[in-house]
Amino acid sequence: QVQLVESGGGLVQAGGSLRLSCAASGSILSIPTMTWYRQAPGKQRELVARIFSGGSTNYADSVKGRFTISRDNAKNMVYLQMNSLEPEDTAVYYCNVQVKFAAWSWPTDYWGQGTQVTVSS
Repeated sequence: QVQLVESGGGLVQAGGSLRLSCAASGSILSIPTMTWYRQAPGKQRELVARIFSGGSTNYADSVKGRFTISRDNAKNMVYLQMNSLEPEDTAVYYCNVQVKFAAWSWPTDYWGQGTQVTVSS
């Protein structure tokens, strides 16, 4: 079993910054993929940024150049640095990890509880 604990959300004015963190704990062998999603009211959940174990990253077009995803493999943590925040970034942000418990096992998906980010204009 894996537990994910997210932190760092809050209320910020447009143009401001926030840093989200997500810590995974449990009997984890490796975490091939760590992803941040978000869901705004009335909208579908969307991928914000993804980082692979080797460090390569993907970003949604809407956040490129403003958000940076990073990870600490030793601590099983993933971060999302959000700069130049806009009201359109207001959403609940979710951490998602794909965990391997053994070298021969398929990765298993786990989700964090979500953290609210609100950007005021």
